[in-house]
Amino acid sequence: HVQLVESGGGSVQAGGTHRLSCTASGYTSSSYCMGWFRQAPGKEREGVATIDKDGKTTYAESVKGRFTISRDKNPNTLLRLEMNSLEPEDTAMYYCATDSSLIARGGCSVLAEFLGTWGQGTQVTVS
Repeated sequence: HVQLVESGGGSVQAGGTHRLSCTASGYTSSSYCMGWFRQAPGKEREGVATIDKDGKTTYAESVKGRFTISRDKNPNTLLRLEMNSLEPEDTAMYYCATDSSLIARGGCSVLAEFLGTWGQGTQVTVS
């Protein structure tokens, strides 16, 4: 049974830097596609960044140039998200997710519908 757990959420000042991590338990192999998503109050969930098994990344336009997604060499810490130049509009619950089926469903991108495993989320508040 695979579980994903996000960590690193908290409060940060606008313009600052913050890092999120996504750890996994029960994982035996790296997933084809992994990503970060976020949902702000009253808004739909949106894809923030994705990375595939070859390291190819995609980003939402709103975070391009400010956020960086990366896979971690530590087999238990699957994924990281470095967020720079944070803005109040980045305030949201952030989720990590994985989906290996996307290799046959159009590929790994922030626009893809993730049907795999999701974490419970971690709150980031920018003020």
